[in-house]
Amino acid sequence: MTLDYPLDSRIGTPDILSEPIRAGFGRGLVEAGRQDQRIVALCADLTESTQMHLFEKEFPERFIEVGIAEQNLVTVAAGLARAGKIPFTSSYAAFSPGRNWEQIKTTAALNNQPVKIIGSHTGVNVGPDGATHQMLEDIALMRVLPNMIVLAPGDSIEAEKATLALAKIDKPGYLRLTRDATPVFSTKDSPFEIGKGYILREGADLTLIGTGTMTYQLLVAADLLAETGLDADVLHIPTIKPLDTALILKSAAKTGYIVTAEEAQVAGGLGGAVAELLSEQLPTRLLRLGIQDRYGESGTPADLLEAFGLTGPHLAAQIHAAFTKHAAYV
Repeated sequence: MTLDYPLDSRIGTPDILSEPIRAGFGRGLVEAGRQDQRIVALCADLTESTQMHLFEKEFPERFIEVGIAEQNLVTVAAGLARAGKIPFTSSYAAFSPGRNWEQIKTTAALNNQPVKIIGSHTGVNVGPDGATHQMLEDIALMRVLPNMIVLAPGDSIEAEKATLALAKIDKPGYLRLTRDATPVFSTKDSPFEIGKGYILREGADLTLIGTGTMTYQLLVAADLLAETGLDADVLHIPTIKPLDTALILKSAAKTGYIVTAEEAQVAGGLGGAVAELLSEQLPTRLLRLGIQDRYGESGTPADLLEAFGLTGPHLAAQIHAAFTKHAAYV
């Protein structure tokens, strides 16, 4: 295991700390606001759900409630950016970018304005709210926009760092957050830099690439695979755009077998980005795990992760079966 990325020692145990990723954003935005008075916050009537209420309480004069009007949310933010502010907007990702993608494209991305789009309640861990509120397509939507940075932090600690990093970048960006508490695998000393991926575990047989909540599950899966004799590289990719192509290609060249995992549609998501990279620069066997061309459904977050095969044991079983089949033909 690399010493360059400190990990929590409780990974894979019942003692692992869990916290909603969105909580890290809330803390990060307040700290960013303290560091830079140009930062303003706008919300579409979901301040507590997105944790933007913390900024509203600290800096009420820099907070704007636009109401349930997501198109207005980003167009007002783009105007503020043009006037020299650094606006952060927040809503459920189903509504922003889900409902206002055209306004994001034309007023923020096209004009390269530093509007930060915070999409909360992504993935199936939204739970009982069901398919209408479980945003699974946002990575694909935002990744195709020129100028747009796309981030999916793995836990709440990293979300805090990502928020602070976004505040210092003079470009539009999208930050993907989840609702339910998820394991915190990183530490305060773990590095974060926009555009960088990280090796969390070193192996020689195959490469597991995770983003967002799935990185932790891949760490669990890697331990289970090791029990079967498979030794895996585990890469954490919190920045989906710009992608750390050098890191991925280096690992692919070493192992010759790649697995991606995301709590999102694999079409156009991290899996799509890695497939594009490998097909153009280093054709490599690829298994994409995540949401496979279907919508979510209602249930508890834990039950839904089980149903969609997105827990460590389920991922390990799928990876082992696919790799064994592949090895039989090599």
